[in-house]
Amino acid sequence: MTTWVGRRFEVEVGRVAHGGHCVARHEGRVVFVRHALPGERVVVSVTEDRGGSFCRGDAVAVLSASPDRVAPSCPVAVPGGCGGCDWQHATWDAQRALKASVVSEQLSRLAGVEMPVEVEELPGGPLRWRTRVRMTVDDAGRPGFLAHRSHRVIPVDDCPISAYGTVDEVVTRTWPPGSALTVSVDSAGETHVGEEEVAVERAVRREWRVSGFWQAHPDAADVYGEVVGEWAGLSAGESAWDLYAGVGLFAAVLAEQVGPAGSVMAVESHRAAAVEAAGNLADLPQVRVFAGRVEAVLRAGEGPDPSVVVLDPPRKGAGRAVVDAIADRGASRVVYVACDPAALARDVATFAGHGFHMTRLRAFDAFPMTHHVECVALLER
Repeated sequence: MTTWVGRRFEVEVGRVAHGGHCVARHEGRVVFVRHALPGERVVVSVTEDRGGSFCRGDAVAVLSASPDRVAPSCPVAVPGGCGGCDWQHATWDAQRALKASVVSEQLSRLAGVEMPVEVEELPGGPLRWRTRVRMTVDDAGRPGFLAHRSHRVIPVDDCPISAYGTVDEVVTRTWPPGSALTVSVDSAGETHVGEEEVAVERAVRREWRVSGFWQAHPDAADVYGEVVGEWAGLSAGESAWDLYAGVGLFAAVLAEQVGPAGSVMAVESHRAAAVEAAGNLADLPQVRVFAGRVEAVLRAGEGPDPSVVVLDPPRKGAGRAVVDAIADRGASRVVYVACDPAALARDVATFAGHGFHMTRLRAFDAFPMTHHVECVALLER
């Protein structure tokens, strides 16, 4: 088959799909179109074609615009530009509606769950929220972001979704060509460049020392902690697990509920984060922190059987081995924090095989202008 890369043609844009694009069809093939909105008629330029039933492209001209279309806030959030933002061409209300459709579709298709979904705002609006940024330096020493599905660096002078104290702190300097920059601004307003620097964050009424992962939105950790605490609903003396615990955020929430007579097992595979969790939670003797793969720690039978399990897995989800181990240890409730709705849906389906059903769901627009959405689900046996 001759590649379609470089071809241009008109299409009617259909539904939104997971990943920051919409679905169109042309000559019997599916075309995943970025920079478009459902209901529009656009000219697509094909950017990727590996054969088979689909290809990828950008909307390079809009012939009939959606009423939800707006001008992007950033000059490089355009076809051929930065790949970081997916929905700058849509109103914020429309962005959340698109994300709600994606979450609903993934749960229905992959888990057989039919549930209304509303994606909630976090405070602060859709700009200047990102407190942690990863950048790549081009051959001329200029920091920027990668183009969509590419290693090509798009140099930038600013980034309107990034908080002050991040991108603006590094773009005025020249950096070693080809290097990667991790830039963050912490709760104290201090800028950190590099993953080895220790940031100080505040959330769930505690102070946290963090050198690795932390939520990018400044309000996310507090909001998720509040939901996890409400849905965990533990009593004094009970036991709980915090899996993929990071630096211990949810373990602290659970420890407050179970008190000194209870127990919390926190498991984190990244050793540096586990060490920081142990330090952050040193005043809570009811918490034991394990450094190791979640599957291995559970397979070893560590910790008492829990009443509640909180898990916040990476983008790929927890997977069958972890879900099976949780089910085998008698938990009655699981609070699942998910950064990918497809992975959440797959794990919900696996939990259903053990008699767990999703009874509550909240979704948050913790990453405005991008296709990412955070979900918190309650599963009960």
